[in-house]
Amino acid sequence: MSLTETEDSALTLTAAEAPDRPWWQGAAIYQIYPRSFQDSNGDGVGDLAGITRRLHHVARLGVDAIWISPFFTSPMRDFGYDVADYCGVDPVFGTLADFDALIAHAHALGLKVIIDQVYAHTSDLHPWFAESRADRGNARADWYVWHDPKEDGTPPCNWQSVFGGPAWTWDARRRQYYMHTFLKEQPQLNMHNPAVQDAVLDAARFWLERGVDGFRLDALNHAMHDPLLRDNPPAPADGRLRTRPFDYQLKTFSQSHPDMTGFVERLRALCDRFGAVHTVAEIGGDHPQADRRAYTAGEHRLNSAYGFDFLYAPALTAQFVAETLERWELAPDETGGWPSWAFENHDAPRAVSRWSVPEHRTAFARVKMALLMALRGNVILYQGEELGLVQDEIAFEQLQDPEAIANWPLTLSRDGARTPLPWEDAPLGGFTAGEPWLPLSAHNLARAVAVQESDPASLLHFTRDVLALRNAHAALRHGTLTECRADGPLLSFERTEGTERLCCLFNLSPDPLTLGEAAEGNVLLAVNGATAAALPPFGALWLQL
Repeated sequence: MSLTETEDSALTLTAAEAPDRPWWQGAAIYQIYPRSFQDSNGDGVGDLAGITRRLHHVARLGVDAIWISPFFTSPMRDFGYDVADYCGVDPVFGTLADFDALIAHAHALGLKVIIDQVYAHTSDLHPWFAESRADRGNARADWYVWHDPKEDGTPPCNWQSVFGGPAWTWDARRRQYYMHTFLKEQPQLNMHNPAVQDAVLDAARFWLERGVDGFRLDALNHAMHDPLLRDNPPAPADGRLRTRPFDYQLKTFSQSHPDMTGFVERLRALCDRFGAVHTVAEIGGDHPQADRRAYTAGEHRLNSAYGFDFLYAPALTAQFVAETLERWELAPDETGGWPSWAFENHDAPRAVSRWSVPEHRTAFARVKMALLMALRGNVILYQGEELGLVQDEIAFEQLQDPEAIANWPLTLSRDGARTPLPWEDAPLGGFTAGEPWLPLSAHNLARAVAVQESDPASLLHFTRDVLALRNAHAALRHGTLTECRADGPLLSFERTEGTERLCCLFNLSPDPLTLGEAAEGNVLLAVNGATAAALPPFGALWLQL
């Protein structure tokens, strides 16, 4: 069939049948940042009941699953990524009963539910840490990374924290330093300790028994350190502005310890006992591909992994996309696992603001969405991406993000991508009846869900259409990606599954492109006025050959 932007956005297509494949392979996953999705009680902070109320919006997009960022008990120093109880719901988000209602409603709508798991660290208010720091002889004394100072009283090695300063904080109770890759309020778990592994696996089992369908594993390659505490070597200058001591080192010994694969296998074995549970690891760092391959190799490790290839990229060019795809094996039957891709998330500036100027954002948002949905692997949409939300400017006095506050003004605030989702073009956006925890901008209120629902030509309707096409064509959802080429601003590749073969063309520039030979095939998708002979600025074509 052929589909253009002017056709009925209410199109519904059944996902391509693939009974021999797990549900998650090729899935589209919608990330929900719970603080900013929907507030149900007027306190200005989103919550689980609010998610349940608005799930119909997500289901109508045509995605397969939701990923909910942390909602666990936490002092919120890093907004939930500092966990004080792995099996509790923080009162700001509701109760366990609210979570049970959410998961039941999601499943009734045909949505799988993936939740975060944070195994690299806990909050310093977690009972485990309170016991561990009490003295050197208690049952949990070795549950965190502790070490004596050097003879001169300085930290045991030169490792630096992501948020600035040494990755070591002195604790007078034990007269030792404890390690923290992130905030000092996020002490590093000692994942070399089998008892610690048992404890976090027990937490995973708790949520599996409540019906979750998968886990997104936060900062997983940060979760094991070098027990010898060898100094990291300096990072060579690469021309980038270094705003943190962390940027001056290669993380040779502070992360990516090879023993992590043993824990990965234990987690996969647990998940397998609960059926088709999806596991996807967040793998950061300067050279993440080795960890991504190691953590997803074979049938006994994780299902998928993603990094920050696109999330922090300053520009979206054909050459960059081709090189990034090449770093993953392009065919599903090759070793190294199944990739996941995200252009936006809660830690990265909105892509339309990073990659386009204001006058091009409407057209660019469409070609970006078409490209994401054409990639081999799982695709992750961040809430508001279907609306084309832009990065909000947050004044210093309104900042909540600890990294932005610590490194002001040289680190772009993560808060600008975490502002509440606008449901209506109204002062509070239909998000809350109270004072929102972060302000909503006029720019994004104009892109509200209700505004775009009433406009058949909106990005929201376009997103539903391209998701429907991805679900309807096995070549897009499951197939190989081959013939990937970058010719100036023109990106092209083929997707193939069985007898179906598709050609995908993208003009990632603001200038029109004339195709040397008219593209042949049945037009499945034409973006921004593209034709078989020419791609306008930010034009794209999906062709069935």
